[in-house]
Amino acid sequence: MAAVVNYFEVGSPDPDGSRAFYGSLFDWTFGESSPASYQMVNGEKGGLWDTSSLEGTSWAIFYVQVDDVKAAIARAESLGGSVAIPFVDNGAIEFAHLLDPHGNRFGVWRPKQPR
Repeated sequence: MAAVVNYFEVGSPDPDGSRAFYGSLFDWTFGESSPASYQMVNGEKGGLWDTSSLEGTSWAIFYVQVDDVKAAIARAESLGGSVAIPFVDNGAIEFAHLLDPHGNRFGVWRPKQPR
């Protein structure tokens, strides 16, 4: 599979404020919050993550779908990148947040079931 950018995520320690801002600016709709404090944006196009439990970290990132998340992590590290959020398997997807050599955050992910 080609590495395709097909998802975005906003991490915010103030999800109410972020919903108000992005909802008003782009007319986005938000789903119900999951037990992990995650809300889908416009169906499955993106997500809003309540990061208040992650030391208030904020981000807006793109995700690249890959065949093997762990291999993508290793390859990024071999090219001078680093890991911001290590490998996570939440049962539905596997993902990680990485930093390029200049500190730009991005995500890699794959669905557990074929889409």
